Amino acid sequence: MPDFPASHRLRRGRYAEPNRIYLLTTNTLGREPVFKDFSLGRLIEGQFRYAQNQGWAKSLAWVVMPDHFHWLIELQQGTLSELMQKTKSLSTRAVNMSSGRKGSLWQQGYHDRALRRDEDLVKFAHYVVANPLRAGLVERIGDYPLWDAIWI
Repeated sequence: MPDFPASHRLRRGRYAEPNRIYLLTTNTLGREPVFKDFSLGRLIEGQFRYAQNQGWAKSLAWVVMPDHFHWLIELQQGTLSELMQKTKSLSTRAVNMSSGRKGSLWQQGYHDRALRRDEDLVKFAHYVVANPLRAGLVERIGDYPLWDAIWI
C-alpha cells in the first residue's frame, strides 16, 4: 500500500452522510492569528450563514478562534469535502479582499468527527463555544464576539 501524506490518509475511509451531525475543525495556514481582527472573523461567520442558506449544512454551533474554527453542523447535502472546500475557498476570497492579503488562508485538510444523535449535542455545542474561555481569551463566554449556538 502506498504511503500517502497525512492529509490523504485522513481522507481515506471518510464517508459523509446527509443529516448526520459533524464537528469540523480547520486551521489557518501556519496557525497565523488572522481572526484576532474580529471584522475578519465576521467574514467566516458569514460563510457559515451562507452554507446554511444554500442548504449545504445546518449550523448548530461555531466559534472562530484567532487561528482556527470549530463548526458543529448537520450535513444537508453534498459531502464534507465539498462543504469545507466551498467554505474555505469563499472565506479566503472574502478575507483577502477585505484585508489586502494574498494567497492561501487555510492549511490543507480539516478534522471531522461524526457524532451520534444520542450524544449530548448541547454539551458539544457548549464545548465548541467555550474555546475562547479555555484559551484564556476572555473570562466569560459572552465576552467573545465570534461564536453562536442554537441552544445557548
